[in-house]
Amino acid sequence: MSQPAPLAFVPADGPVREPVTKIGGQPVWQEEPQWPLSRETGEPMQFLGQFALDGGRLAYLFMSADEDDWIDNTWNPEGGENAVVIQPGGRIPDFVSVRAQAEGPTAGPDHLPRAGKADTAADTDADAGADADADAERAPWQFLGGPGIEPQWLQGEEEPGEDMRLVVQLTDGEPFFLNFGDAGIGYAFVSPDGKEGRFLWQCA
Repeated sequence: MSQPAPLAFVPADGPVREPVTKIGGQPVWQEEPQWPLSRETGEPMQFLGQFALDGGRLAYLFMSADEDDWIDNTWNPEGGENAVVIQPGGRIPDFVSVRAQAEGPTAGPDHLPRAGKADTAADTDADAGADADADAERAPWQFLGGPGIEPQWLQGEEEPGEDMRLVVQLTDGEPFFLNFGDAGIGYAFVSPDGKEGRFLWQCA
């Protein structure tokens, strides 16, 4: 297993219109827009970010959000309250409804990635240090996936499907608040054929 590099995000100079990894802003669609809708409310989900995959593809991450009411099942990879859309050539799973909407709710302004110091497992969960080995304690909480990169689970292992590969692991407060519960961590995955994605979160 490879050691992931800590990941931070910094404000972009303006709207990002290129098909690159970013948090916030608006999606840079590579095909017809496919904006996911909340199963509970029917409203557009909030865009969290997009992440570069191999072959020039992007994984677009969405999650339902409502300022006035709690929306349940945003943690559930197949609950209809979050979505990972793959373009080009992706496949929308049966539990996700989309519409051809290019822009919509976003988690915040555009931020671009940079390598940097990030909170580690040892910093975040002091009680876990007694049992964890030194390598696990030094692992960051926020990082991009890749060959040999495995999730740093906050709770127990919870892979959303067989042989799914990690795209990104995100904290709930950097660069802006993402509602992953209490001090939560979000995990986005792509299927072995690269056509479908799944997302889930765990909290303390």
